[in-house]
Amino acid sequence: MLDNYIITIARGFGSGGREVAFALSNKLGIPCYSSQILKMASDYSGINEKFFVKNDEKLTGLRLLMKLGSVPNTDHIVEPYDKKFTSDNNIFSIQKKIIRELAKTQSCVIIGKCSNYILRDYDNVCSVYIEAPRKACVERLKDYLGVDENEAASAIIRTDKYRSDYYEYYTGGHSWTNPTEYDMTLNSDRIGIEHCADIIINYLKLKGKIL
Repeated sequence: MLDNYIITIARGFGSGGREVAFALSNKLGIPCYSSQILKMASDYSGINEKFFVKNDEKLTGLRLLMKLGSVPNTDHIVEPYDKKFTSDNNIFSIQKKIIRELAKTQSCVIIGKCSNYILRDYDNVCSVYIEAPRKACVERLKDYLGVDENEAASAIIRTDKYRSDYYEYYTGGHSWTNPTEYDMTLNSDRIGIEHCADIIINYLKLKGKIL
């Protein structure tokens, strides 16, 4: 039984999932990890951080092998002399190791990176998917990115597609938006960012993870 707890946040692009994650971090006084994991993985492996940024929740040189029903072996990190050292799968393996170490050593919020699936067997994890209607996501991104409605809508389609492909590949065909992958799915447009965070905190209390 681990004394710390982890909250994983998966999110549709423009849903405000990142804001929910940081609201949780502030309310609970625990760190929130997203791009920091890329730097930690780079520091651990010695691989330039640009490789992790390039592969952040994206498939690059990989084919979508999940269509064959296969799951890539990401439990083994190859050595620096191996030609696969900077491959997509090894980049994922290193991030996976960092995420598992965080789950064992501290309480925190982790955004994306298949963290709900990586930590699916950990009893100290609460996994959440944040989504909102397309119109609300478009409006949020128009303000955030400073783009028009068409550009925002295109960015949502593009980003959600590569996140979905990435998740499906590394989970062996699981669906990123399937609610059964998570403890809960929340509509941030109906509930609001702060109330989403409050609901998650109340769930943690109900489960006895926090007082």
